[in-house]
Amino acid sequence: MDALNLQKVCYRYSEGPFVLEDIDIALRQGEKVSLVGPNGAGKSTLLHLMAGLSLPSKGNVDVDGIQLAKRSAPEVRRRVGFLFQDPDDQIFMPTVREDVAFGPNNMGLDEAEVNRRVDSALAQAGVVDLADRVPHRLSIGEKKRVAIAGLLAMSPPTLLLDEPTANLDPQGRRDLVNILKSLPQGFILATHDLSVAFELTERVIVLKRKVIFDGSFRDLVKDEKVLKEANLELPSFSRLMMMYSKGTGTNFPPPLTVEEAYEQLMKGR
Repeated sequence: MDALNLQKVCYRYSEGPFVLEDIDIALRQGEKVSLVGPNGAGKSTLLHLMAGLSLPSKGNVDVDGIQLAKRSAPEVRRRVGFLFQDPDDQIFMPTVREDVAFGPNNMGLDEAEVNRRVDSALAQAGVVDLADRVPHRLSIGEKKRVAIAGLLAMSPPTLLLDEPTANLDPQGRRDLVNILKSLPQGFILATHDLSVAFELTERVIVLKRKVIFDGSFRDLVKDEKVLKEANLELPSFSRLMMMYSKGTGTNFPPPLTVEEAYEQLMKGR
């Protein structure tokens, strides 16, 4: 059974034009996938549909075998964890510990299980030392990690992450990437940062109202037409290595990580 399965999904606001058309996507259990595309491509809208926060105008959305509908939406929402782009949209309790415990408490779990989940989630997200802090006084990077802890405490099998590294400084970005790399759950990562996408996932879906590419990053970086259509720019180290390849007359695919770039440079010594 797929974790997520979308068939011919379309969506529009009120009577306006469709912002998503004929979306066919399947996500295997535990699979990690990046969702990229230009501004206005429909990435956040698509995540909202997958999370059961909106209903499709046409087509079917299945989450863990449950078809999304008005009646089934609450159950669908329990099967996914949604990380909003702005953590202030989901952090609201007086302390970090209370915020992380909010979801498990509303699941009707006993106190011992709630405490176990909260302690585990705080540790996974690296925010144990923030447990007694007031959330709104934290940095944006700390808030995002607290929001992730709140999701992990619910133990959803799939996570939906909307621009998790946006507006973070380099250290905050690295901290968050390391957390995401350690998670056992499958996730869909919506991002403009291809270097983060390269590091965290192997499969990429390019969205521009429709799915215009679904495959490996290895294939995407060679598809200049899709890169141009979706306004995607390769990371600076990939562009540098392509200049190096052209200048030295060597032939190799664009590296997807700094480590790959370094290895290629060492081969050319």
